[in-house]
Amino acid sequence: MTKGYEFYGAEVSYFSGKVRAYMRYKRIPFSEITPTRDIYRNVIMARVGWPVIPVIVTPEDETWQDSSEIIDNFEARFPEASIYPEGPRQKFAALMIELWADEWLKIPAMHYRWTKNRDFAINEFGRLSRPDLDEAGQRTTGEETAKPFAGALQFLGATPETGPAIEKSYESLLGELDAHFAKHDFLFGTRPSIGDFGLYGPLYAHQYRDPASGEIMKALAPHVVKWVQRMSKPPHPKGGEFPAHDEVPDTLTPVLARIMREYLPVLLKTADALKAHVDAHPELIAGKEPLPRALGTHEFTLEGTTGSRAIFPFDLWMLQRPLDFLAALREEQREAVISMLEKAGGEPLADFPPYPRLTRRQFRLVVE
Repeated sequence: MTKGYEFYGAEVSYFSGKVRAYMRYKRIPFSEITPTRDIYRNVIMARVGWPVIPVIVTPEDETWQDSSEIIDNFEARFPEASIYPEGPRQKFAALMIELWADEWLKIPAMHYRWTKNRDFAINEFGRLSRPDLDEAGQRTTGEETAKPFAGALQFLGATPETGPAIEKSYESLLGELDAHFAKHDFLFGTRPSIGDFGLYGPLYAHQYRDPASGEIMKALAPHVVKWVQRMSKPPHPKGGEFPAHDEVPDTLTPVLARIMREYLPVLLKTADALKAHVDAHPELIAGKEPLPRALGTHEFTLEGTTGSRAIFPFDLWMLQRPLDFLAALREEQREAVISMLEKAGGEPLADFPPYPRLTRRQFRLVVE
């Protein structure tokens, strides 16, 4: 292969971080292209239909979008040193951590960025979008570009009322992860998994790189900082091993328990909402019309505080990854995963109620 992959992404971007770290670990040849306003208009909108990063353009001129699909497409082409553990417990845990990091950790990531790092983010957005302008012009552009991102806080459930609970939850999570990374290079042994790459997205792009959040991480979780640095510059590209005998370190139990405590109730409510929405809109079953990005709102509880947030069906598309894996396991393998879930309070995942199956078509979420 003489031509590498074109990677449209940015350091400030959550999911760009996830994909970039993966490509560096796999030593995939790529050139990173800054998504300026012109790039968004002439390349990304033309290929995808809406303004989003990361986007990959392959040497064959294919367009890939969505970090999980991008990584899976790369795994098919670069299978050496797979980031998916073979052990059922490890793989299921890695997939659940990816889902949770991708979708739930948006809440603290966005909260910290837009309440503690706002000026930094606005300047970054302006610099990336319009490198041709002077500082004042970039600031104006950044203010405009930032509006939909900052405006998403309420939809995510990040409000002044829930802010203290978000910070308590996130900073407690830092402590749990710090205890784990004090003993382990990655989530599972000496090789990064799909869970590591998912976790890296928010913890690098928002929480490590944004200045105020970076200071919090350095103060509370120095071992997490070292993990971020290992993920940024992998010491052993295409190397490392997952623990033998499908071991899931005990230090991950508090993290898995947090996922089940905070996020599993939201997934169950989201499944109920999707079923009700599809029942009310049977035309969606044909898969011709994309699902709306949100299906109304519901309540969630975090650290004893109740808030309201939008219901995002995309979470359920991501949930299909671990649920499909669990459904395909042999009985003894399934029992091993269920035992791990019971330890973390995640028994309902083993019998998650059925919901309309989702797929992505032309970069949009539809009912399969």
